[in-house]
Amino acid sequence: MSKAWSLRDTLRSMRGNMLVLTLTGVLGMFGRSMAFPYASLYILALGGEPAQIGLINSLSPLAGLLVFPLAGYLADHAGRVKIIVLAGYLSSATLLLYVFAPSWQLIALAALLQGFLVIQFPPSSAIIADSLSPRDRGTGFAAMRTLIGAPALFSPYLAGALLDVLGVNLGMRYLYGFLALAYLVSATINLRFLKETSRPSEARIGLSDIPGTLRKAYASIPAMLGQLPRSLKALALVIILGFMANAIAGPFWVVYAVEHIGLSSTDWGLILLIETALRNLAYIPAGVMVDRVGRTKCMLASLLLSLVSLPLFAISSSFIHVLLIRAAAALATALSIPACSALMADLVPRDKRGRVMAALGRGTVMIGIASGGTGGPGVGFLVTIPLMIASLSGGYLYAYNPVYPWAFVLLATLAAITLSALFIRDPDDAEI
Repeated sequence: MSKAWSLRDTLRSMRGNMLVLTLTGVLGMFGRSMAFPYASLYILALGGEPAQIGLINSLSPLAGLLVFPLAGYLADHAGRVKIIVLAGYLSSATLLLYVFAPSWQLIALAALLQGFLVIQFPPSSAIIADSLSPRDRGTGFAAMRTLIGAPALFSPYLAGALLDVLGVNLGMRYLYGFLALAYLVSATINLRFLKETSRPSEARIGLSDIPGTLRKAYASIPAMLGQLPRSLKALALVIILGFMANAIAGPFWVVYAVEHIGLSSTDWGLILLIETALRNLAYIPAGVMVDRVGRTKCMLASLLLSLVSLPLFAISSSFIHVLLIRAAAALATALSIPACSALMADLVPRDKRGRVMAALGRGTVMIGIASGGTGGPGVGFLVTIPLMIASLSGGYLYAYNPVYPWAFVLLATLAAITLSALFIRDPDDAEI
């Protein structure tokens, strides 16, 4: 099959639910790529310290302990679209707390409330997995990421320039206001066009049924986890290590770059612009490689690339040094996301995807994310407690020694490489 045919075939898969989720993903990514890279500076501008940055980033996963098992159960038994739409509208509303926050304490409350809205991620992950054939999953996930990320290419740079002009305090309020509007529009599009892929049970689940539903959801967890293949259990540990590394170092990339290396907000935005462009250009070729070479081999390659690049940030001293490290992170992420996402979908049966992805996430761990890395569809409830501990610890580690977060990244990556090499294998027969 020629490259031209591969591209046409890939783009042809972007229809129906995939097209809808890609469109709403574009809106969300554009807004998040402006606000999230500078969120730590906003907390500092509102009177917070590094310890408060870690505390705030630990609050969002806290809510996930309650809602992730419920979300997975409802996604498989009560339908997926309704959950996605409701969470979208509520996300838009809670973002207004960021817009009008007088202090970092209200940001902490908003982060906690946003944590409850991760209920949308298991059903959206299940819909995406349902919509892609096993043969083209790596390419399909990569194409979706490319299309979602391309319009957000200039978002960090535009946001950095805005903050340099208006200041962090006022500028971040505008950025969070735009993000709230983007979520409102996305929820409306999902309500109108997204189609159900599961077969909900005929029995309706009301508010009075929630306690019983929670008991059923949690009661089914041990049996579900016991049935997971060894490769999926090892992949879960790799995902957890990736999120812990992001939670500890992610919020402090921009802080270290500004306070210790001497970059401006515009400099940081330019670096993220170049990183995003490189990552988007690499996604589809990486996805094709994942489908042809194999999921596990590509995942190992991405981890090795991150091992020899990310820890060097702690000894960087110039714009060029930082740019090269972020470029390596872009390439590692472009390879990792389609590999892990496709492997997750290959290993999990369709009728259990809601619950398993509520536990483990979608597998989309961005390598060396520079905006916290404590949320999103890649998170599951098994990730939550390690993620909370890492988020809370990150602030104290950075306050004690700004180099320590990247030392943890080094150790976590070594552990992930070991697990991948010893225990993770592509399945002989992928789930449909």
